[in-house]
Amino acid sequence: MKTILPTLLLALAVGTGTSAVQAAETAPARSPLPAGDCIDTTQINEWHIVDDRTAIVRTGPKRYLVTLQSACPRLGTPPPGLIFRANPSNAVVNRGRICGEVGETVHSRYQPPCAIESVSKIDKERFDQLSARATRHGSGAEQPTAMPPVH
Repeated sequence: MKTILPTLLLALAVGTGTSAVQAAETAPARSPLPAGDCIDTTQINEWHIVDDRTAIVRTGPKRYLVTLQSACPRLGTPPPGLIFRANPSNAVVNRGRICGEVGETVHSRYQPPCAIESVSKIDKERFDQLSARATRHGSGAEQPTAMPPVH
């Protein structure tokens, strides 16, 4: 009996470790977009807030799904507009484009920033489906280019 218990515990530990490794290998990896596919915030034609954690953006023929790390219920609230902030590295190297990397945020004027979890390209059909469910929207003309001065 004394030798069975350690053997059983070892088998359970190995089995559990194998399951965790297999689960990690099958989970989809979230990687940033290549530099040429990132959102060029100076080219935004339209944006839609689908829900508290989801926005979609169009820059010409390119369409993007932006997923946030947590709920951001005031995103897109008046005055209308979305302000994207690249992480410090991309602010310089990639001209402020949004690629889905750590440190990127989006917010509305006078609202706190919301961390971006991922950015992915989507097709026109998916963009149209999501925009039909959107609660708020705007055009690129409303895209702020600078933060208001802090007093």
